[in-house]
Amino acid sequence: MSIGVRCLTVLGEFKPFGLIAEALDGKPPDTVTDKYDYFLFDPEIARDRDADDDCDDVASAPSNRGDHELFIRGNRIIWSTGARVFKRFTLSSDIVKVCWCRLGHTDEALLCILQNDCLTIYNTSGEVVSLPFPHTITSIWPLPFGLLLQQEVEANIPSHVPFSSTSPLLNIRDMLLSASNHIQKGEGTSVSSHLILMDPLDELRPTFIEERGKLNMMKEYDEKTIWTSHQVPLMASYNKGKMQHSLWVAEIVSSNIDEDPATDLLHIDPMSVLPKHLSFRKIWQGKGAQTAACKVFMATDDDTAPVVCFFHQEQRKLLSVSLQIVEINNEIVFDVKPDMSWNISAIAASPVTVTRPRVKVGLLPYSDIMVLAPENVLLLYSGKQCLCKYVLPSCLNKDKILHDLELSEESPLPNYLKITGLADAVEGRVNVIVNNRQIFRCALRQSPSSTLANDCIAALAEGLRSSYYRHLLGLLWKDSDPAHLSETESIVDSEWDSFCHVIMQICRKYNIICQKRSDSVPHSAWDFLVSSQFHYNFCKVNSMFGIPCAVSLDQQELNFQRSSVDDAQSFDKPFYTDLLWESLESLHGLYESLKLDNLRKRDLELLSILLCKIAEFLAEDIYLDHYIRDFPGLCKKFLKSGITISPKICPSLFRWFENCLQYGSNYANINDLPALVCKEGSSVVSIARKVVCFYSILSGAKLLGKKLSTGVYCNITMGSHSSKEELTILAMVGERFGLQQLDSLPSGVSLPLRHALDKCRDSPPNDWPAAAYVLLGRQDLAMSTLARECKYRGMETPTNVNVISMSTPYMLNLHPVTISSTISDAIGLEGTKFEDTDSVDGSMTDGMEHIFNSSTQLRYGRDLRLNEVRRLLCSSRPVAIQTSVNHSASDQDLQQAQLWHLAQRTTSLPVGRGAFTLATIYTLLTEAFSVPKLVLAGRLPAQQNATVNLDPNIRNIQELRSWPEFHNAVAAGLRLAPLQGRMSRTWVLYNKPEEPNSVHAGLLLALGLHGYLRVLAVTDIYQYFSQEHESTTVGLMLGLAASYGGTMHPAISKTLYFHIPVRHPSSYPELEVPTLLQSAALMSLGILYEGSAHPQTMQVLLGEIGCRSGGDNVLEREGHAVSAGFALGLVALGRGEDALGFIDTFVNRLFLYIGEKVHNERSHFSTVSMDESRGSAQMMDGTTVNVDVTAPGAIIAIALMFMKTESEAIVSRLSIPNTCFDLQYVRPDFIMLRVIARNLIMWNRVHPSKNWVWSQIPEIVRCSVEGIGVDDNNIEDMDAEAFIQAYVNIIAGACISLGMVFAGTRNENAQELLYEFVIYFLNEMKPVSPTCGKVFPKGLSRYIDRGTLETCLHLIVLSLSVVMAGSGHLQTFRLLRFLRSRNCADGQSSYGIQMAVSLATGFLFLGGGMRTFSTNNHSIAALLITLYPRLPTGPNDNRCHLQAFRHLYVLATEARWIQTVDVDTGLPVYAPLEVTVRETEHYAESSFCEVTPCLLPERSILKRIRVCGPRYWPQVIDFTPEDKPWWNFGDKNNPFNSGILFIKRKVGACSYVDDPIGCQSLLSRAMHKVFGLTSLKASDTITDICSGSGSITVDQLVGTFSSDPSLIAFAQLCCDPSWYNRSDVDFKEFCLQVLFECVTKDRPALLQVYLSLYTTVESMAEQVTNGAIVFGDSLSISGFKLALTYIEALMTGKLSAPKGGIVQSSFVGSLRKQVEELLNCSQELKDDFHNYLKLGKWPDGESQDKRSILLSWFLQWFDVPSSSAIRTAVDRVKPKLMSSSSVPFLRLFFPRTHIHVISEIDRCLS
Repeated sequence: MSIGVRCLTVLGEFKPFGLIAEALDGKPPDTVTDKYDYFLFDPEIARDRDADDDCDDVASAPSNRGDHELFIRGNRIIWSTGARVFKRFTLSSDIVKVCWCRLGHTDEALLCILQNDCLTIYNTSGEVVSLPFPHTITSIWPLPFGLLLQQEVEANIPSHVPFSSTSPLLNIRDMLLSASNHIQKGEGTSVSSHLILMDPLDELRPTFIEERGKLNMMKEYDEKTIWTSHQVPLMASYNKGKMQHSLWVAEIVSSNIDEDPATDLLHIDPMSVLPKHLSFRKIWQGKGAQTAACKVFMATDDDTAPVVCFFHQEQRKLLSVSLQIVEINNEIVFDVKPDMSWNISAIAASPVTVTRPRVKVGLLPYSDIMVLAPENVLLLYSGKQCLCKYVLPSCLNKDKILHDLELSEESPLPNYLKITGLADAVEGRVNVIVNNRQIFRCALRQSPSSTLANDCIAALAEGLRSSYYRHLLGLLWKDSDPAHLSETESIVDSEWDSFCHVIMQICRKYNIICQKRSDSVPHSAWDFLVSSQFHYNFCKVNSMFGIPCAVSLDQQELNFQRSSVDDAQSFDKPFYTDLLWESLESLHGLYESLKLDNLRKRDLELLSILLCKIAEFLAEDIYLDHYIRDFPGLCKKFLKSGITISPKICPSLFRWFENCLQYGSNYANINDLPALVCKEGSSVVSIARKVVCFYSILSGAKLLGKKLSTGVYCNITMGSHSSKEELTILAMVGERFGLQQLDSLPSGVSLPLRHALDKCRDSPPNDWPAAAYVLLGRQDLAMSTLARECKYRGMETPTNVNVISMSTPYMLNLHPVTISSTISDAIGLEGTKFEDTDSVDGSMTDGMEHIFNSSTQLRYGRDLRLNEVRRLLCSSRPVAIQTSVNHSASDQDLQQAQLWHLAQRTTSLPVGRGAFTLATIYTLLTEAFSVPKLVLAGRLPAQQNATVNLDPNIRNIQELRSWPEFHNAVAAGLRLAPLQGRMSRTWVLYNKPEEPNSVHAGLLLALGLHGYLRVLAVTDIYQYFSQEHESTTVGLMLGLAASYGGTMHPAISKTLYFHIPVRHPSSYPELEVPTLLQSAALMSLGILYEGSAHPQTMQVLLGEIGCRSGGDNVLEREGHAVSAGFALGLVALGRGEDALGFIDTFVNRLFLYIGEKVHNERSHFSTVSMDESRGSAQMMDGTTVNVDVTAPGAIIAIALMFMKTESEAIVSRLSIPNTCFDLQYVRPDFIMLRVIARNLIMWNRVHPSKNWVWSQIPEIVRCSVEGIGVDDNNIEDMDAEAFIQAYVNIIAGACISLGMVFAGTRNENAQELLYEFVIYFLNEMKPVSPTCGKVFPKGLSRYIDRGTLETCLHLIVLSLSVVMAGSGHLQTFRLLRFLRSRNCADGQSSYGIQMAVSLATGFLFLGGGMRTFSTNNHSIAALLITLYPRLPTGPNDNRCHLQAFRHLYVLATEARWIQTVDVDTGLPVYAPLEVTVRETEHYAESSFCEVTPCLLPERSILKRIRVCGPRYWPQVIDFTPEDKPWWNFGDKNNPFNSGILFIKRKVGACSYVDDPIGCQSLLSRAMHKVFGLTSLKASDTITDICSGSGSITVDQLVGTFSSDPSLIAFAQLCCDPSWYNRSDVDFKEFCLQVLFECVTKDRPALLQVYLSLYTTVESMAEQVTNGAIVFGDSLSISGFKLALTYIEALMTGKLSAPKGGIVQSSFVGSLRKQVEELLNCSQELKDDFHNYLKLGKWPDGESQDKRSILLSWFLQWFDVPSSSAIRTAVDRVKPKLMSSSSVPFLRLFFPRTHIHVISEIDRCLS
């Protein structure tokens, strides 16, 4: 077969644009070297992998059209696109080589630049990384997962490599470990000849060779890499010594060594984790080449197999090696096809993309080969097949200029140009070098501009056998092929005509052969054999193996004057029969696929004409009838003279869809599916294949491997499913079939798929990908899933190209730029302003100005709670001093006294402010840390707010300010939210002052409580301790312990033990460590070793409880013992008797410290000798333990060690005094501690009831207290005081127990009980409320001092706030405000009382209402430390309990706050939640409702959260209750995105902000009145509705209830003035009804379905009635029938529909009735039908078009078979029937045909 000749499109004379750019720069020529290099590349190489194809990202690629150029000269690079410089790079030294590469799993393309001594890597945004080389690197090559570097041969390379393994027993793990050892020693990179870089910040790693199952280091220095692929892991090399080329496959070998999670943060070994390694496996080698191939590239063979081409310049040969790619266990394996290499003579060759530019073979594009033959002829090859010859335009030889070609005047063109070379091929463009050294940039015309022609060629390429397609490809690329027309004919229609011309050439050849065969009779045995069936089968089998019988093209001999083959063989009828038949099948598959695209109707009609011609040549009347039924107008051109019987069945997708819905996929005829649809990898009919997959799954098909039981390949994404509809959704996501594709389907076809979406929309599974939720219209679930995926991948923004592709463009929501007026009103300025009367400019900050935001205002509504809290906790403004009107000399003293009292309150406020603002601010690490001022001054409102300062001569102000400044800084530091991620060490040190102070000390503690002090190095810690600043040391120790809590970090442990003198060795010099520091060190040690039960630490801490400190203050020894007790309890927290095998000795010792009688056994731990060796004394007076000092710490230790263990034995020993003697013996405050300890141990027995509280009081105490005030009471005053003291402390202890057991639960019973006790105690001091009645004993204040009552009262208040933490409970807040004002009025409250009120206020609004407390062991211990019932007497009182410990409540907090955000608007909204908690010992499983934003229960009891209510789509999140802390930000399994739950509002409902009580939503019920449906025919009503100023228009109402753009746009159309001028009133009414239906049922997609079905039937009625042809096809009939089948499937239960169908069955039924009335057989239609049955003819003569269309509708609607099939059936039935009717038998033959039509057939043909 001869080949065609093509003319190159010359774009212009080529010159590197870098030269032009240099000339424009005007640089002197002497500074420019003569040597330069350049290369052209496709901009897709520099584009991100995940970038959207439609996105034009300037940073990643400046343009997606044209070539990009990198120009290299010296040390400079110019990146240009077209005639524009995009970027410039200048380096420090000369450039050796440049390439693009993607390292590792990054999506970003990197420009890798090799220099003599380093590698410089740029990304497209300009960031740079430079890697120095220890050895010389000669070249770099890109691979898919890294950059390959080849080393130069070094003189010091050892001949023997220790790593090389010869033992077959050495497994891969051992080899990799050995390799890692060599790498750590620096041996690997110096030995390996090739290195790999997998990450810009990683080190170079050696490569390995896999040989016979062994892994050896690659030391092949003779193997010079000559080519690699950046798309597939292939490398080509040349060995000069062996004179051979090799082809290698690169593979990643994993070590499978687990990484140790417990890494030492201060001693990190970077090589402790063995990385992945790169190994090469040789798959091919070719010998005999004297030199290396000058060019290697990849192309595609004619059987779509990838080939690697080696071009040898000296041998003038192009060698091609075919590859086979096999997928095994989801891994791609590369190998070489045996005996499948071939050669082409060539003097130049380049890969080009011409024939199939949009097709990919796996990861590779379909590439052709451009070859310059030795005769200087330019040839285009597709694999081995030569397609055409390219020549330069003749105008170049005549000095004419075309295509804006500018030729140099200095070198005029010769008379004849000769092509001498090819270079710089990119896509379909290549540089052609001619004999006068000019270079022309030429373009090769690619695939046809006609989409239809291109699809047909693709369908033939996929459907035809390779031999047939090669023959067809040769015809297509001849002079008349559709892709290469002359310039005057290059239009889309002409391309289609040219393609049809090629197909008709084949048909005419077939016709000629048929005529010759019919005219001639075989004259010889040879002729008989050639025309026999054997020869036909022989040719068919050989063609399957790629051996063409009809056409033989010798590709290795480039002789274009090929001799013609034997006519008897080349024009063999079986060859053309099969070619035409396979072409018909392939194109018919495309035809059926195009039916599923509403936008390709014009192409469908053009294709039907071509298919009719092919079917007519093949005499396939079944196919011909099929196409004429779809387009009845074709009957004019293809009238059949008679009926031929054909056994074949014409595949029909619509018929298969109907059978699938009616009978199931297993009963649908597989022959109705085109063969191309069932073929793997077919892309041209992908839409048809996907829809067939979805229908198959909906109808019950099973997945068998990659195929469904219907024989169709299907990709299903991962996700759980419990129904066929859910599996269908997963298949739609797996096939990337989005809403845009769904909208392009015919309405009837899309209905079952929309049904599946609608059914799964309410409650889809929780583990689906985000794209599935977008497909369902559940953007709320999609956003939550995306946020989790971004968190898992470490991304910042939740973007996903697949999610966007699933949406329709007009449905991508645009969030409003401004917030709604209702939200802005809720955050009104009057609510957030805080008047600052102290500063003139109002710029003074109080540390709480950030607390007001949309979330907090949504939480607390329009009330002023937060304003009041801010006022109560503000310590940065002067406080008001009330003075008398008459001034006297003593006023100043009175002012100072009042100011001193107010200063006690002011200094206590930061403790509460820290809790209030906990984790509420997101500061930048580039900002300095700011601390609000602590102002102790006052102001005189009566004297125009004149400022009054404390007199420093009267009081020691500095003493007053030291620790309050510390608390103030802690409060400021606690504001920092943990959402920032890792804190910077630089930022911490940047805020370090030159001189140590309390402010920075407080910051250190705050950062430590947030866990940020892990960033400090050991040297930083040493520098802090060396300052010997007391508060700094305390803050740092506690902060480090909190950051490393429970880790037993050795370095931190050493620093803490240094501050405990008892641990100093005997040789260590005596150090005087202040008791305060010792107490802090002990507590820090307990936090560091929390829960470890470390024996040595427990021994030390036990000794410290009974050890008198060697510090400076004897009065602080109780605080020292308490700290040791807390620490001991923390180390063995909740371990009970499981802590140690000898725990009994610990317990006995502790009870000895508590005051229990001494047992005779001796402790295993002789701490006395240790204490004596350090000069400390045992806490004994003589032989008795000083229980006043040791008892509190011992009780606390027992409580924490046995917390929640329900140990009866321990509780019995920790008894409450029940005799008068015991009450005198035990201090009342110790009784309180015992009550707390007992209840912490018996955790499950605590119950929020008065009876439980009374049960805590011994009977003797209860009876004595109840008898006080009775006349016959004989109790002495001393005994009464003891009873009352015990009673009050027991009540307070029980209330503290209740507070901790129900911490953060907001339990109503606990809240009411604690509130009642607060009122009771208040009434005892001063009657405030008469509500107590006679429940509680009266008259306590006569026997007890007020200080004790105040302390117990405020401890109960603190417990109440702990229970209601974060709730902002209004009643509790009013109580706290009252207590604060009462304390101010009395003027007698101490600093500790004020701190309690302040802390309680902060707890009540913990974290701005976004945090609360947990009840796990760790949290309860932290709360007990904070609530320890010994309140300080002054700001500097640290004797009994260090004030810094009061901040440890932070360790007990959890961010269990949740806020709902409308996914469509991005604004926080109210939403009702149903919260389900699991059953507990006291409560059964229960559910309760909350309105967001709110706080959730603990993780240990939380079982389910459900978004309920009628306004938002339901959403269910299930949990597995487990005793774990609440999720932190950044946790991969966190179900919440920083406390945000995205929800989606239903159409037809307003948000609770806009419509709190739902009155506006009632308008939807009266929608029809607004639409005016009942009076649309009245013009005055229409005018009123359209123009009435006070009325609500349709678009306004729809916009209120829906954010769907399609509904809003359609509603605006209904309000357009031109709409009301339409005459078809019925259609307008229907549109408004449909709009109402879609809005109220939240199904906006059905608007298109309803309108399509309605307009189809209306157009049919208009065409039948008026005779005017509206549409001349019957395609819509098939779609409408599918809608009917969908309704029937719902009624018969084939499709499950608990809520009914998505379209009204009555509406579809009315349309059906209307169509049947239209097709009610008129006489004219009956006559046409009879002619069709008898003769197979279509109507002709007058009104032929109208009658043909009506007949096609009739045949399609009633499923009438083809006339030939009917005749065959009748002929088979008639002989068996005598005179009876054939209707029953015909019904069996044609079960789908309507019974009335079968009766008509019987009457016609009987």
